[in-house]
Amino acid sequence: MSRILAIDYGQKRTGIAVTDELQIIASGLTTVSSDTLIPFLKDYFSKERVSKVLIGEPKQMNGEPSQSTDSIEAFVAQFSATFPEMKVIRVDERFTSKMAFQSMIDGGLKKKQRQNKALIDEIAATILLQDYLTRKMI
Repeated sequence: MSRILAIDYGQKRTGIAVTDELQIIASGLTTVSSDTLIPFLKDYFSKERVSKVLIGEPKQMNGEPSQSTDSIEAFVAQFSATFPEMKVIRVDERFTSKMAFQSMIDGGLKKKQRQNKALIDEIAATILLQDYLTRKMI
């Protein structure tokens, strides 16, 4: 089988998570600067088999698009043009950053470690991916 990759895109940083080859477990992969994301993905896709990519879709509480929607839509267009064969699935990313921060607290990370925004982005991508896997199994 192949992996599923999840992207929590941000204007500065992007969190990335990936499944194992059996698509059972979601794990944080890394956080990269958003301006180097496409080259990072080209390299990653050349080394690993990935069947689909989840990209977070930011929404407000009422379901309306959020302020960051335009930049994410621009990234999705660039991604689709660069990787036309890759299946893209958009997923609701509401609360993933808050859930990531809470999981850091629950995991016992110290305050200084919880201030690492790159780690929050990576965990948010992992939560996004794990949620997708869980819903897929139901």
